[in-house]
Amino acid sequence: MKLGNAKKSSPIRILLNPRNQIIPILIGLGVAGYLFYSDYDAEAFNSISWSWWTLVWFSCAFLMVVTRDIGYMYRIRVLTNKEIKWGNAFDIIMLWEFASAISPSVVGGSGVALFIVNKEGIKLGRSTAVVMVTALMDELFYILMVPLVIFIVGSASLFPVDMQKEILGYSLGTKEIFVVGYIFIFILTSIISFAVFIRPQEFRRFLIRIFSLRILKRWRKGAVETGSDIVTTSTQLKKEKWSFWAKAFGATLFSWTARFWVVNFLIMAVTSVSFTFGEHMLIYARQLVMWVIMLISPTPGSAGIAEFAFKGFLGEFIMPIGLAASIVILWRLLTYFLYLILGTIVLPNWIRRTYLKRNLIKFKDPIKA
Repeated sequence: MKLGNAKKSSPIRILLNPRNQIIPILIGLGVAGYLFYSDYDAEAFNSISWSWWTLVWFSCAFLMVVTRDIGYMYRIRVLTNKEIKWGNAFDIIMLWEFASAISPSVVGGSGVALFIVNKEGIKLGRSTAVVMVTALMDELFYILMVPLVIFIVGSASLFPVDMQKEILGYSLGTKEIFVVGYIFIFILTSIISFAVFIRPQEFRRFLIRIFSLRILKRWRKGAVETGSDIVTTSTQLKKEKWSFWAKAFGATLFSWTARFWVVNFLIMAVTSVSFTFGEHMLIYARQLVMWVIMLISPTPGSAGIAEFAFKGFLGEFIMPIGLAASIVILWRLLTYFLYLILGTIVLPNWIRRTYLKRNLIKFKDPIKA
């Protein structure tokens, strides 16, 4: 969640660097191809009962993708007090998703997002607040939703047994990673919320003091920048009314729910099994657990990790079994590769609009930088 100020040209270099786009594509396609080759079952594929309902469920899956993005666009308009128009909000979200897709999941696209929002004419202080609040809202959704779905589905079937590993007599796997990840997210969100809304100046001084220690001194500059970001964010947000927060979090809830329901509709499109509400919630809950695994992935956009995790977490719900690899590919096309494609299309026009029309730099300068 650290936002720190990167070098002046580094965000645009990240977006324009072809290497950052090619690597995740190759990893994702490679793993998807391997899963398809190893698991493809022609008999299972031919057993799909193609009907109008198949088209309906595929359409619903795509509708969830559109719903997710509309929710994100609405949220960015709320957080900027509608200074951002709908068309510009579309560009921001597509480039934000694009940046996340070409960045390691453990890093995320927040630094580039701050740059993008700022170049849309939003002052740096407000841009910092927008990006930080977006991150906090996303984490808050996760913190609140996890106990809710566990209450509904229970924890007994939440973690795939075959993904547990025995190491030195200890069973380590998804459950342990999930618990540690959830606790970490909860603590980090609590600390930053406290710093932003209650004691921003004191927290900044605390960071400076801690990172002045010899062993941590190399990270002092980043800590100072983070502290300054928190103070700026606090100043920007304390004046907002409760309706502002209700709209922003409502959009967050809307978007993330649609994001996870893409999978449910894809499974319904190919399987002949009728799922109960409880089973749909279990699929939803499994995705919440899977998200933590993807979050700590060192690969861009969790490429490679996401495909294997999907099969391990959700493969049992796809009947016949041989269709799991096909659903993985469809899922990644809708939720990952789509944003690589759209980001590549949106980026040149966005550069012309935000750079050339404002005479900030020449079009060739970002590539040379």
